[in-house]
Amino acid sequence: MAVKRITANRIDFAYLELGAGPLALLTHGFPMSPATYRYLMPALADAGYRAVAPYLRGFAPSALPPDGGFAVADLVADVNGLHEALGGDGDAVLIGHDFSVPAALGAAGEEADRWSKLVLCDVPPFGVFGPMVMTPRGTDALSHFWFFQTAAAEEVVAADDFAFLDWIYRKFTADGFDATEDLKHAKDALRGPENLAAALALYRTTFAPDRFGTPEWVQEHAAVWGAPPTMPTLNLFGSEDPSFEITDATLAAIVDSLPEGSHAEVVQGVGHAGLVERPAEVNSLILRFLAGEL
Repeated sequence: MAVKRITANRIDFAYLELGAGPLALLTHGFPMSPATYRYLMPALADAGYRAVAPYLRGFAPSALPPDGGFAVADLVADVNGLHEALGGDGDAVLIGHDFSVPAALGAAGEEADRWSKLVLCDVPPFGVFGPMVMTPRGTDALSHFWFFQTAAAEEVVAADDFAFLDWIYRKFTADGFDATEDLKHAKDALRGPENLAAALALYRTTFAPDRFGTPEWVQEHAAVWGAPPTMPTLNLFGSEDPSFEITDATLAAIVDSLPEGSHAEVVQGVGHAGLVERPAEVNSLILRFLAGEL
């Protein structure tokens, strides 16, 4: 797929595109790229969607934001801006993975008329996310959140051809997964020092140590991505993902907080990247959900 370009929310975005029909906007996380969706995009195109996967702001070859903004609210504006620039309508679907889940929830909450269905991969809604992160287990599992606050982070992450990213993939995917393809694209998106700084700024802004967990932080982020979506939502997790402990009770609580027609499920045998670890199974769940069969 050729890399295309479009301006949205005052940023020059690079993106991949496949298919024709209602817009399916696919947003990636860290340390990832649109390659996360290399299996899902053809499946969506075959199902009659126009699948579009942009590089997040600051991830090459997308541009850096002119105002230097890397808050969740900035990503929310990007998502809805891309819907507008790409000519999406009310039949569009939004699929977010990892760091893009807050952006997807925020975009759907801010302008619900743009999106008919929502898919959240490997991160729960805010009401579940916050309590899980702010525990000893959560802070240990997501230790890179806290390391990225340090002045040494850029040097350490970039060292030895981004060996830190190799470690991230080993930690967060199931044993035996070959991340070669994903790492190639992720590293290429972050090789520029300004791009790596941009990616780390997502964490430094969102989890700033002087604000994270304070009542003001909770209020601010609840306002941006804490409102339950109003459209049917699918929330997927991997059984081998160390990020969150998703029990049957957790799944039930998630579904109870979502609109009718929503579904939450743990995919067995995969970690934090089920879209590429076990694509046939994950694609099937997403397509069945979009078709109203879950």
